[in-house]
Amino acid sequence: MLTDILALTAVALHLLGITTAMHAVVHARTPQGAMAWALGLVLLPYVTLVPYLYLGSSHVHGYASPPRRRSAGILANPDAHPACVRLDALAALAGRPFRRGHALRLLVDGQAAFDAMFAAIARAQRDVLVQFFIIHDDVLGLLLQQALLERAAAGVRVHLLYDNIGSHDLPPAYVDTLRRGGVQVQAFAGRRWRNRFQLNFRNHRKLVVVDDACGFVGGLNVGDEYLGGRLPLSPWRDTQLELRGPAVADLRRAFAEDWHWSTGTTLPAAGAIADQGTASVLVLTTGPADDQETGSLCFTALIHAARQRVWLSTPYFVPDSAVLSALQLAVLRGVDVRVMIPSRADHHGVFLASTLHAHEALQRGIGMYRYQPGFLHQKAVLVDDHTAAIGSMNLDSRSFRLNFEITALAVDEAFAADMEAMLREDFARCRAIEAREYDDAPYLRRVAMHVARLFDPIL
Repeated sequence: MLTDILALTAVALHLLGITTAMHAVVHARTPQGAMAWALGLVLLPYVTLVPYLYLGSSHVHGYASPPRRRSAGILANPDAHPACVRLDALAALAGRPFRRGHALRLLVDGQAAFDAMFAAIARAQRDVLVQFFIIHDDVLGLLLQQALLERAAAGVRVHLLYDNIGSHDLPPAYVDTLRRGGVQVQAFAGRRWRNRFQLNFRNHRKLVVVDDACGFVGGLNVGDEYLGGRLPLSPWRDTQLELRGPAVADLRRAFAEDWHWSTGTTLPAAGAIADQGTASVLVLTTGPADDQETGSLCFTALIHAARQRVWLSTPYFVPDSAVLSALQLAVLRGVDVRVMIPSRADHHGVFLASTLHAHEALQRGIGMYRYQPGFLHQKAVLVDDHTAAIGSMNLDSRSFRLNFEITALAVDEAFAADMEAMLREDFARCRAIEAREYDDAPYLRRVAMHVARLFDPIL
C-alpha cells in the first residue's frame, strides 16, 4: 500500500514537473535559465518544484510600470544639449524627456552623504520620503530612526520604504518604534498572492526626497559598514548624488509607485519645482515589471553614445552579451574604456564570476582595474566630458533583470568635470588587472570561476 502511494506521488510530481517545465520554457527571461529550469523540473522535480515557486518567475505582475514611448520629444527641443539628443533613446525608454534646470552635488563616501541627507531631513517642513534596500539596526540605523522620529513629531509627513529581503535582519522593534512615533513604514512587497512567493525580485533603490526641494540617489544603504565600520571591507567606497530642480518630482514619482505597489495607497504628486541650475537630468527607473530589458538597454545606450571615453565603476562585473559587445565596440571606435571593480569580495560567488568576466574583457581590449584601499560599492558612469550617471544599478544580470533600480543621468560639463576628478582619484588607487590574474590562479580556483559564471542570470 505504501509503495503504491509513493509510486503515485512520484508520478504526480513528475507530471507536475513537466507541466511546470513548460511554463519555465515559455516564461524564462534567458535561454540559459529556461534550459536549467526545464531540465531540473523534468528530471528532479522533488528538489526543483519548491525553488521554482520562489525563484522561477521572470516578471512582476501588476506593478504599474512607467509608459514607454517611441520618442520622448527631446529632438523637438531646440535648446537641448547635443548629448541629450544623442541619448534620446534613453528618454524614450524612461517615457519622459531630460529635464533642464538642476543643481547637482557629488557626495563622496558615506560620511559626506549621510551628513547631507540628515541635514536635509532636519530642515523638512512638509514631507520626507526615504527608501533603502538595506537598513540595519546599528549606530547609523538608529541615527536615521531618530531623524525620522524628530520630523514626524514636528508634524512632517514621513514615509519609509525598505526591502524585505535586503533588510531581512531588521528587528520588528525598530519598525514598531517608528510607527508609534508617527512614521509611515512599509516593507516593499506585492499585495498579489502570486508575487508574495518570489524572492528574486528585490527593490534595490536608494533615494531620499525632502519637501520636493532636494533629492538624493546613489549606492549607499543604511548600515555602519557604509561608514567604514566593517572589517576587512573598510574603508567603504561609495557615492551619492544630491540634486535640486524639476527632476526631484521624478524621484518622488518613483517612490510613490513603489509605495502604491506595497500599500495600495497613493501619495500626492509633486507641485511645480523651480529651476535651480543649468544641468539636464533624466531619472530612469528599471525593474522586472518592465516589458523590455531596461537595465541592460540603459548601459548599452550610454556606451554606444561615447565618442572619447567610458569610465565605469561597479562592485559586480557580470555583464550580459549586449553590454560586453557595446564595450568592445567602443574600444574598436578608439574610445577610452575603463572599468573599475573591487579587489575585495563581499559575495564570493559574484567575485569569482566577476574575475572571469574581467579576464575575458581584457582579451577584448577593455581596461580593467581593481580598487585597492577597501571595498568598492560605487555605481558610476562617465561618458565623454558631459554625461554622468549615479544610481543603484550594478553591472550585472540581477540589476539588469531582477532588481528594481533607479539611476540619475546628468548632462552637464561642470558636473562631468567633478565626476572626472573623483574617478581619476579612484583610478589612481587602482591596480590594472593583467591576464596573469587568471592564468596564474590555481586550477581549482579557475574551475570555481567557471562554475560561478553558470549562475550569471541570478548574480
